[in-house]
Amino acid sequence: MADWAYGARPGSQAGQPSAARQPRWSPRWWWGGCAWDSFAMPHLLQDEPDVLVATRCPACDTPHAWVVGRGAPPQGDQVAHFLIPMHRAWDDVVHTCGNQRLFCSRDCVDTWLERTGQERGYVMDLGTLWRLARDWYTGRLDSGYTRRDLASATAYFAEVGLHGSFWGLSD
Repeated sequence: MADWAYGARPGSQAGQPSAARQPRWSPRWWWGGCAWDSFAMPHLLQDEPDVLVATRCPACDTPHAWVVGRGAPPQGDQVAHFLIPMHRAWDDVVHTCGNQRLFCSRDCVDTWLERTGQERGYVMDLGTLWRLARDWYTGRLDSGYTRRDLASATAYFAEVGLHGSFWGLSD
């Protein structure tokens, strides 16, 4: 299941996810195809101070939801697991994004990896995911936006606390 980001409103209840529908309880809602994009929504959408991100753990199917805002990372012991190293991310971006998932814990990541036969990618806490998402898409909605070059991307990864060859950085 993909991660969903909804414009959060006090007292609102999430309905069926849809990228285009505007429900009565919220003026807008967006689909975040991966954990990274979902946590980026409040930073990208200046008219929304926070969003509701909802998903299920891929290992045990436990539902999770966080109100993600611009001021600070959401609370929680959950983790994000990114399966595909950044130097291969654009080989198949749909597969890459489809495997940037939120889990209950590192134990759930291990269970999922064992069940799917995948190798461990990169595991981070919610605070690190939030820092990664915070400024990654700065300017993305502006006319003439261009994707970060390799040097600025790796510098950004280091700045937000990532490390290791997965990100093109030293250990």
